[in-house]
Amino acid sequence: MPNAHPQPSDSPAPQHPVVGPCGLILTGGGARAAYQVGVLAAVAQLRRDAGLSGASPFPIIAGTSAGAINAATLACHADDFDGAVDGLVHLWQNLHVDQIYSADAFGIIRTGARWLTMMSLGWAVARWRRTQPRSLLDNSPLAALLHRWVKMERVDEMLSAGHMHALAISGSSYTSGQHVTFYQTHKTITPWMRSQRIAVPAQLTVEHLTASSAIPFIFPAQSLDLDGQAEWFGDGSMRQSAPISPAIHLGAEKVLVIGAGRMHEPPGTRRAQLVSGHPSMAQIAGHALSNIFLDALAVDVERLQRINNTLSLLPPDARAETPLRPIDVLVIAPSRRLDDLAAEHQGSLPPAIKGLLRSVGVAGEGKGASGSALTSYLLFEPSFTGELINLGMSDTLARRAEVQAFFGWPAQALQCDPASMRRRKAGFAETVPGTIGQSG
Repeated sequence: MPNAHPQPSDSPAPQHPVVGPCGLILTGGGARAAYQVGVLAAVAQLRRDAGLSGASPFPIIAGTSAGAINAATLACHADDFDGAVDGLVHLWQNLHVDQIYSADAFGIIRTGARWLTMMSLGWAVARWRRTQPRSLLDNSPLAALLHRWVKMERVDEMLSAGHMHALAISGSSYTSGQHVTFYQTHKTITPWMRSQRIAVPAQLTVEHLTASSAIPFIFPAQSLDLDGQAEWFGDGSMRQSAPISPAIHLGAEKVLVIGAGRMHEPPGTRRAQLVSGHPSMAQIAGHALSNIFLDALAVDVERLQRINNTLSLLPPDARAETPLRPIDVLVIAPSRRLDDLAAEHQGSLPPAIKGLLRSVGVAGEGKGASGSALTSYLLFEPSFTGELINLGMSDTLARRAEVQAFFGWPAQALQCDPASMRRRKAGFAETVPGTIGQSG
């Protein structure tokens, strides 16, 4: 029974091999989620090198924030993993800011400029409710893109055909304060509940994706139905104390986790750039977002591995008495600091967005840039997302033997070099139903 498996807070990861369904965890991080696509492209290549193709190797997928969009795309095309990954690569390589949020001067005046005005003059204009913005940016272009790109009605088809076991999308309710995992399955799985977080079965929609990816303050909340009541939801990374939990509850025996930031900093103290002595609003916002998107995953992985180690020390009879089960986990996360990488591409942002972000402390490009941690979540431009895809591919291929052992694939040399993989992906014509469409 799936509920016999622990949540990652109580869960684990042994040595290879482990049989049973493999789960995929795609975490949040705005534009940083392009890194996940590079990892998936390398996994797809290694699978082809092993002589495998067809349906997804991940019957259980859990996504949060921007990772929820990647997760839903994979789930909708679980019968053709290679095609789904190629489609994601094509999407992210051709994505632009104005396909995610309004980036023109008029759009900024309607949202960001008004928001900053309310911050400074709210005492004078608060009586006019129409002047109160809901967020810094308007992400209605993202909703339009998702309706064209992600065909959520196909999830039921994939579940019924047995290509998928479950898809889970997480969000955080501003209304109740709870972290909620919405999951869709073909077979009945009993909902679970933990402190401040619950799981409920649902027919997943594009609105679940926009809710899960609504970065706090940056994008507006999304209304969703929960037990017959409408609640306002924001980014699923908020209050997500156990990111690996949904996959375990839904039956995964082993889990691939793809992060959107470095899990551990290298030894030594990193010298922070001193701009004016006091951190800017952009620096503080970037730090807060990193806390939301990155910290819980690192803690949950450490907890899982610690419990696995504890279970390995128990004699067989004692292990049989505990409800805990070892869960094999493979974590692939960026080998570079993504805010440093974003600093090299801040100049790619549209002028109106650069002007807005400059007002909170984002400035410069390259080594002299400031506020790049915040920018890394908003930089939906090919120069940045393309580098993230390449980094994800390189990081995964550098661990080729470990990935092959995790999936139980024969250890073989890569059949094509990463450069040719990138060329093939860059020239990919949309094979996944549903097009990227034009911006706006």
